[in-house]
Amino acid sequence: MIEIAPITTLIIPATVPRAEPVLIPRRGRPWTEADLLALADDERHYELVRGDLLMMSPASPVQGRYAERLSRALGQYVEDHDLGEVYTAEPGFELAAEPEKTVRAPDVAFVRKERIPPADQQAGFWPLAPDLAVEVISPSETAASVQAKVQDYLAAGTQLIWLVYPDSTIVVEYQPPAQIRQYSRADTLDGGTVIPGFQYALARLFRA
Repeated sequence: MIEIAPITTLIIPATVPRAEPVLIPRRGRPWTEADLLALADDERHYELVRGDLLMMSPASPVQGRYAERLSRALGQYVEDHDLGEVYTAEPGFELAAEPEKTVRAPDVAFVRKERIPPADQQAGFWPLAPDLAVEVISPSETAASVQAKVQDYLAAGTQLIWLVYPDSTIVVEYQPPAQIRQYSRADTLDGGTVIPGFQYALARLFRA
């Protein structure tokens, strides 16, 4: 496990191509949460970032594999210990309200049970940051776009972020206010104070 600093510097493997997500042109006004909700059935992945609509390609089977493995391990542990809920399928979380409306959709998310909205307030995107956000990094994402996601999560109050890089078999972890760690496949992820007692060997995640 390697300490990396400062938090404003993100370590991106050199094998990641430099291609930006597609910015959908505005229609004379900023995009809204209602616009994003209307795209819920589209096979592509959209996020709303300060009035801009970003479109990413569908996740590849490789990305899906690592998201599923990690979400399965997290979900079982969280359920066994009654800690909250684990969410997959790119759930939308409202990280900032108008006029800087930002809705991010992590590949995997965890929310502590005491922070989950009541049943009658669960429609649409939840106005909260997940306690844990996991992003399986796609070749279509740049260092700048990944850095922007990390900053949005941290600013909104996310306490733990795991960035999974399938090609280089590493995970980069962020915790506020300025802690960054890089894990190799020989290391073990630790839920720390966010998911107490959770540990997951990356050799399991990155197995062939």
